[in-house]
Amino acid sequence: MNKKLLNPLKGALALLIISFNLFSHSISASDRPNVLMISVDDLNDWVGAFGGNPQCQTPHMDRFAEKSMVFLNTSCPGPVCGPSRSALLSGFMPATTGIYSNSNNMLDSPLVQSNTTLPEYFSKQDYLTISRGKIFHAHGSKKGIDIGHWAFDIFEQARSKIVIDAKQLNNRQKGIVHGKKLENPKFTRQGGSTFAFGPTVGGMDGLKDYETAKWFQKKLEEDYEKPFFMAVGISQPHLTWHVPQRFFDLYDLDTVQVPEYDLNDYKDILNTKGKTVDKPHDDFLWCQEYGLMKDAVRAYMAATSYADECVGMVLDSLANSKYADNTIVMIFGDHGWHLGEKLRFRKASLWREATQTPFIVHIPGMKKKQECKRNVNLIDIYPTLIDLCGLPTKELDGKSLKPLLENCDLPWSPTVTTQDKGNHSIISEKWHYIIRKKGTVEELYDLENDPMEFINLMQSNPEKVELAMKKLKPFLPKSNAEMVPRSNHDKSSKKLDATIKAKRDLALLK
Repeated sequence: MNKKLLNPLKGALALLIISFNLFSHSISASDRPNVLMISVDDLNDWVGAFGGNPQCQTPHMDRFAEKSMVFLNTSCPGPVCGPSRSALLSGFMPATTGIYSNSNNMLDSPLVQSNTTLPEYFSKQDYLTISRGKIFHAHGSKKGIDIGHWAFDIFEQARSKIVIDAKQLNNRQKGIVHGKKLENPKFTRQGGSTFAFGPTVGGMDGLKDYETAKWFQKKLEEDYEKPFFMAVGISQPHLTWHVPQRFFDLYDLDTVQVPEYDLNDYKDILNTKGKTVDKPHDDFLWCQEYGLMKDAVRAYMAATSYADECVGMVLDSLANSKYADNTIVMIFGDHGWHLGEKLRFRKASLWREATQTPFIVHIPGMKKKQECKRNVNLIDIYPTLIDLCGLPTKELDGKSLKPLLENCDLPWSPTVTTQDKGNHSIISEKWHYIIRKKGTVEELYDLENDPMEFINLMQSNPEKVELAMKKLKPFLPKSNAEMVPRSNHDKSSKKLDATIKAKRDLALLK
């Protein structure tokens, strides 16, 4: 054949192949599912579908669960907001990055600096990423100076205007009970979020989560030229529990049931010297001292029901939108929460109440409720969404849950939660192993026979311990990264944004 004729043919063929590939890519992109991710702060297993507390009313999430996969045994990467969110959004566990504390900014980790976070990855894959509310944990000396705004194409900061009913306010740190300031109040030590609760005055207008839900209602009415990745951040039931009176009225205080607890619970949690290492938390002691156990439990349930209504607003808008049949939806808490169990309120422990959280997944085509008992982790969200959306794979610490979404009875491994360097929880469907205090404290609980974790088998049953250790210890992290320096981003927003941009430009090149 004439070479002069061959070259033009080659060129035409190459152009045809390129055009075909571009066309195929556009068809593929247009068929990709949208993603709606809803994070509910400090949400424990009191959502109805998880059975943690039958009294707690969450009708919207329960209705959503009726056409979804309910993961009954989901662990968080870390039992506080910052480490858990940093892990699930970066795809790397705390022991890999050194992000162990709320004081650690994930952007100070070299590993995170060189890798795209979950929303950045989806933006890079030609998704439109949209967010409002708490998704990333905030960092910086000025409130909200770094709230993860850099990770989204469209972002709006959530704000709140509330008026608290002073006559019904309870506040441990300020020594206020039922609206009255006590003389010489007990247990007022500062630290962590303020332990306070009581109804607000007025309706829902102006409340952060309600306004976030309304914002997403409008977003779901808009037209988009490419698939979207929406991240909805609901802040309740994070402290403080201030929501409208009507949510408190859902619960008759006289009939509120307080979770079971044992005042001698720590007697068998010993270090290598045989000494007890834990003591009741100030919140627990304060509630006991002033007869507020039921009040606190009701306040948490009220805040949870309020959060559920806000989630329901978004879910209803999706159901009534043109995106209803082509959207993956994930609802999850960032970690669990104690309400008297293990003699504490709050999170930040490696016991089951703090490490386990609700996780519900709906993929297009699901018509009925399925319950999965396998042990999964929020760290699996990133690889699962990549897999479900047919995007290029990425090396991450978690693993895709797509196989479980197709067959929830598949065998699956135990999973890990980490609190500070070297402190870990390894949990399976039967056993829960905890190692902490630099390895000097070990605990083992038989979850089938002791779901409240009252009996530490390390002190009483060597045969069970040996059996469980063979199954659980291999899943301990092989190494524990040094903690990154405490966040010191004391800069103007403009300077901080420039610093972040430089770091994210590096990540987006990968």
